[in-house]
Amino acid sequence: MSGRGRLTLCATAATLMAAASLLPLIESASWFLQVVLLVSLQAGVGAIARRVPLARALTVVVQALVTLVLLTMMFTMDEAIGGVLPGPDAFREFGGLLSTGAEEVGRYAIPAPATDGIKLMLVAGVVLIALAVDALAVTFRSAAPAGLPLLALYSVAAGLSPGGAGWAWFLLAACGYLLLLLSEGRDRLSQWGRVFGGAPRTAGRPTAGLDTAGGSARAPVRTGRRIGVTALGIALVIPAMLPALDGGLLNTAGSGGGAGTGGGTISAVNPLVSLQNSLNEPEDREVLRYRTNADRTQDLYLRIVALDQFDGAAWKSSERRINDVPERLPSPPGLSPEVRATEINSNVSAAGWYSQTYLPLPYPATKVAVDGRWRYEPTGRTLVGDRGQTTRGARYSVSSLIVQPTSEQLSAAAPAPSGLLREYTKVPDSLPDVVRSTALDVTQGAANDYERAVRLQDWFATDGGFTYDTQVRSGSGTAAISRFLRDKEGFCVHFAFSMAAMARTMGIPARVAVGFTPGTSQPDGTMSVGLRDAHAWPELYFEGVGWTRFEPTPSRGSVPDYTRADTPAGRASDAARPRPSTSVAPSAAPSVSESCPADLRKQGDCGATAAQGGAGPTDTGPPARTVIGVGLGVLLVALLPTLPLLWRTRVRARRLGSGGRTPANADARTLAAWREITDSAWDYGIAPDESLTPRKAAARIVRLGGLEGTPAEAVHRVAGAVEQVLYAPRPQAVSGLAEDAQRIRAGLRAVVGRVARLRAVLAPRSAVRVVWELSEQWNALVNRWGTRRWNLDRWAVALRRRPFRQRG
Repeated sequence: MSGRGRLTLCATAATLMAAASLLPLIESASWFLQVVLLVSLQAGVGAIARRVPLARALTVVVQALVTLVLLTMMFTMDEAIGGVLPGPDAFREFGGLLSTGAEEVGRYAIPAPATDGIKLMLVAGVVLIALAVDALAVTFRSAAPAGLPLLALYSVAAGLSPGGAGWAWFLLAACGYLLLLLSEGRDRLSQWGRVFGGAPRTAGRPTAGLDTAGGSARAPVRTGRRIGVTALGIALVIPAMLPALDGGLLNTAGSGGGAGTGGGTISAVNPLVSLQNSLNEPEDREVLRYRTNADRTQDLYLRIVALDQFDGAAWKSSERRINDVPERLPSPPGLSPEVRATEINSNVSAAGWYSQTYLPLPYPATKVAVDGRWRYEPTGRTLVGDRGQTTRGARYSVSSLIVQPTSEQLSAAAPAPSGLLREYTKVPDSLPDVVRSTALDVTQGAANDYERAVRLQDWFATDGGFTYDTQVRSGSGTAAISRFLRDKEGFCVHFAFSMAAMARTMGIPARVAVGFTPGTSQPDGTMSVGLRDAHAWPELYFEGVGWTRFEPTPSRGSVPDYTRADTPAGRASDAARPRPSTSVAPSAAPSVSESCPADLRKQGDCGATAAQGGAGPTDTGPPARTVIGVGLGVLLVALLPTLPLLWRTRVRARRLGSGGRTPANADARTLAAWREITDSAWDYGIAPDESLTPRKAAARIVRLGGLEGTPAEAVHRVAGAVEQVLYAPRPQAVSGLAEDAQRIRAGLRAVVGRVARLRAVLAPRSAVRVVWELSEQWNALVNRWGTRRWNLDRWAVALRRRPFRQRG
């Protein structure tokens, strides 16, 4: 195998070994198989392009284009041109997936579910790192800097994983990088033949014509190893200095799953996988417990949030303003006084392990009494925790309405307001035509929107041949809806998303609600809500009634009475009629059951005592040391890009500063000023040429730098002073060298463009000398240690031989 081929394999292996440290962050490892495939194909394309051969930059461009096509085929095939080429629809889908993935990263706990958005972020990120490593190490033949993208990849895993990424993953990533360096060293040796220690130093780097022969070799392999050791050290130190962040992927405590399982927390952004995990939990742990004075609890769904925006990638909540929680919540939108509504009271207590940003409430709630930092979002009528406030251990009382419309009232509903109609009937352009055509077929012959909604519900729940299955493949975008309509297998989210999308295509305002079904009745009169009660359902808007619940999921929840065919027209179902003792006017506090056991009274679960005894979390925000740690981490990250600038400024001041008045000091000042001039020219794109004399080097700087007048004269003047130092028996002292160096630097700056000036200041090319200096110091230390060890070995051998000499 050729050296370039071996280097390609090692670069691919190094990237995959570093990417393996991300495996603990995600529940499923299927994304890693996609990474292996894409990175391997990308490396193969690069090997072919280099063999053609193509220009280096063009090789990287070809690899990037092929990678984009592969990502398109893998994630957005349905939107691609011909299923292969990325077009505008594919890029919109990419944007939607990345946006959803970014939100999911902040919501889910580790290990996070492998949603489409998170998988795209992982796969695309690793593939981009692989492209950078392959370009640096193989295309541009510089393996040492390839450690920087590998370091970035490992640092992500180390920063997100609880307690760091672990030593096993670090060793794996380190071995991959060292393997890459060794492969490059072998490739260099195969090109240059056997390297001896006596090689002159000037063979490896520009020295501005001032270095003498007989120095140590540059040893590119050693330099790469030193950089590798430094990079790996940073990988260990930086994550340890950065404080852990709270929330979502960055905090397992918020998972609501206990012991870091991640199940139970329903994400308000994309609840699909979280709901699926909750429904598939082996143990149905209790999430909430409540007591209510409602006659029937089958319609008492506990709603967390409404997903009212569908962008083609997922259903999610719109970003809206939140206010302080009012004493009494405003009247529900669209609800007419002619529709019968009975107010009930409930006391709710959340489990100590259940952590959710949104407060589960019956819809529509009219009054909420809860301690803690909660804010009110008027459009969705939800309560949102502020500054880290969650439902963990919360106890609260809530008054809500049981709305009892009749089929006649729903059938006679007037058109929705234009603003609401426009917002809640939006569907993405990527929605397949089969969704609308299927909706029209199912609702053919329906006289109004109410009949269309009922027919959709019945088709999903009974007539369409759908199967309820929580083990199906996850998905929340347009492709998932098409797959669900084709395969007819899914769980509550698929049914709710599909019915809401189909309703919107027919002009019916629709959204998706996420929360819990009413739960299970307990012998003590309370209701217990567990993980497996997690649910999603569509809400459709009818003017005069407001947002109305439908239940398309078979074997889940309860079908509302107003959608039943046998419900008498003109009046509500007798089963739903409240007790005579239930007052239409709101009561001051929830009723207390006379049969409440003493132990529940002590816990505060009976009636009004729940609100008095319930205290929300009292978290006052992150501790001071966390804030200081975050600030220091941000400061460190901000300073890293400025290190070349700071080093270059320090070196310039040292070279041009005063250094004594002896002849030796004067010679050193002259040579330092010349080094500063050659480095300044290097920063502006004129690399040093070690083969030239100072006079010829000065002419080259003047010619390539376009210098005229005073700067050009200054270059020749300093070059003459350098020749005096190098060749004259008694060099003549020259003054004003520092000022000449400043004039030359100003002249070089004046003839280049803005980009070149910024690069010369922020990323000076001559800053590479710091790497060389560190390498030289390390080599000197190794040589001293080797010499000392050799002397010790000789001394030990002499001691071992001494007794034999005495015997002789």
